[in-house]
Amino acid sequence: MVLKIEPLNIRQHIRSDFSCGKDSLDNYIRKQASQDLKRRVATVFVLVDEPDFNVLAYYTLSSYTIDITALDESFAKHLPRYPLLPATLLGRLAVDYRQTGRRFGELMLIDALRKSLDVSTQVASLAVVAEALDEEALSFYIKYGFRQFTQNPMKLYLPVKSIAEL
Repeated sequence: MVLKIEPLNIRQHIRSDFSCGKDSLDNYIRKQASQDLKRRVATVFVLVDEPDFNVLAYYTLSSYTIDITALDESFAKHLPRYPLLPATLLGRLAVDYRQTGRRFGELMLIDALRKSLDVSTQVASLAVVAEALDEEALSFYIKYGFRQFTQNPMKLYLPVKSIAEL
């Protein structure tokens, strides 16, 4: 068996049994992800253990804009004073509960950050943005260096420069 992260293939990947314990994340991969792909509002990446095609974990990436006033001043002071700045949204990240303890959340986050860094050389992005659903998710992102937005502490960002230094 080989772990592999790849773009969601709605005809191949099995999503119906995915369960992370958060209804919004479970319903997304089961019902909404295929629509987002078709409409090009998010790209969905899944972790599978080949040759099995059950989704073990997933995340989404899409374009995003940040209001400069929502950023930490120590970061914002080095940026141009445009009202909106380009970023990458890590919209969802979830791991099936049966995979707990295997560090798949960390694996998926690192992959998402690597992809975001790679494309930032072609499509500008100054940070990766994530929104924590709960305190556990908030702690997870903070552990990996994400900073909280000033006006919404459950929304976080990690500057692309910090990703490059990793």
